[in-house]
Amino acid sequence: MTVTEPAASRAADLLSRPVTINGLTVPNRIVMAPMTRSFSPGGVPGEDVRSYYARRAAAGVGLIVTEGTYVGHESAGQSDAIPRFHGEEQLAGWARVAEDVHAAGGTIVPQLWHIGMARKQGDPPFADAPAIGPSGIRLDGTEGTGRAMTRADLDAVIGAFAEAAAAAERIGFDGVELHGAHGYLLDQFLWAGTNRRTDAYGGDPVARTRFTTELVAAVREAVSPGFPVIFRYSQWKLENYDARLAETPQELEAILTPLAEAGVDAFHASTRRYWVPEFDDSDLNLAGWTRKLTGRPAITVGSVGLDGDFMRAFAGQGSGVQGLDNLLDRLERDEFDLVAVGRALLQDPQWAAKVLSGRFADLLPYDAAASRTLS
Repeated sequence: MTVTEPAASRAADLLSRPVTINGLTVPNRIVMAPMTRSFSPGGVPGEDVRSYYARRAAAGVGLIVTEGTYVGHESAGQSDAIPRFHGEEQLAGWARVAEDVHAAGGTIVPQLWHIGMARKQGDPPFADAPAIGPSGIRLDGTEGTGRAMTRADLDAVIGAFAEAAAAAERIGFDGVELHGAHGYLLDQFLWAGTNRRTDAYGGDPVARTRFTTELVAAVREAVSPGFPVIFRYSQWKLENYDARLAETPQELEAILTPLAEAGVDAFHASTRRYWVPEFDDSDLNLAGWTRKLTGRPAITVGSVGLDGDFMRAFAGQGSGVQGLDNLLDRLERDEFDLVAVGRALLQDPQWAAKVLSGRFADLLPYDAAASRTLS
């Protein structure tokens, strides 16, 4: 890729500016997007996981959002190789990750995760635990083998997220991100396709936010006032890429406003392609609309740095290197505040350092083999 000196200087200037999320100052605008890696046997992040994150912090990533980590609820996950954010050994491992990232000059938040009805009963780490969700409905509309959540279930999951957030602050993390995207549990409540409840937790878009706003409020109460709470959400779902929470800006505002009021400090708006407008008659992407509607800092994400789109990368195909002019144009006009980089950063641990120093010609194209290592 050929990049002129003025363009390289512009990238360095725009991306190197610090940004504040509640009480946290992130040293630049580059975020490492959360990506499931499955390299933590027993749910414990080891030395290889520590080095994986620390390398990217040392290369200039301002904020690292960890891979999704299961909260302390028996139905939260479905793999014993994905890290957990509960348990003495697991938290000790995460404390060392945070320490190493800080030593390398970065900031870091764990992504707290419950997969809900995406779980298949019989999977580890708790094989007998059932899949649970707002209505016992899977993303494809079938009932599967799960069940609708009871009041006791709601309370238990809220408590698990609050406990995990408190633990994150206690062991030295800089904030937390709540995974409310891609058709997992929190998103299952937000989306009409999986939330068919007839009580106070279902119905119109605002009613469907009630469980998540209660959870956000509990997390907010469990941590210090200046400890950032980030919320990741999406329109698309893993088994339904055309799904939408909101068809209009007004519908999106009805969903996001209660979350902001409950204590969300920043939103991470997950899209497949960051350059695609979210609604008709405006060039704003989902993060842009989020910032405009809530006034909160917004993180954009979606095939940043890849010349192919999200689907090619997600399917394990390679991708070349994409220019950043469109991204920088949007950042320059304050459409969003931070830029999350996924597979480009997975392939190239030095991606941030290269971009911030104008070495675009040295960027590595994405190869699916990178997803199978902790390089």
